[in-house]
Amino acid sequence: MKISVELTLTPLHDDYEPAIIHFIKQLRASNLKVLENPLSTQVYGDYDEVMKLLTTEIKDAFELIENGLLHMKIVKSDRYNYEPHF
Repeated sequence: MKISVELTLTPLHDDYEPAIIHFIKQLRASNLKVLENPLSTQVYGDYDEVMKLLTTEIKDAFELIENGLLHMKIVKSDRYNYEPHF
């Protein structure tokens, strides 16, 4: 089953950029499709592969920050090639 996941990591302290950069670089290093924009990062691929990666990388990201939250949306389909038609 293919999924699309949108992630927004929000450390709740000063000097937050290193943790976000590390998180994104770890996602990029995977074999999955990863897109970024200024507000979020999207990961696309097989459910088991994506969730295995996210389980590891979210834990690592949380260990690098004092306090924070991760907002995650999961869609049951691969929306990587989505283009608006309006």
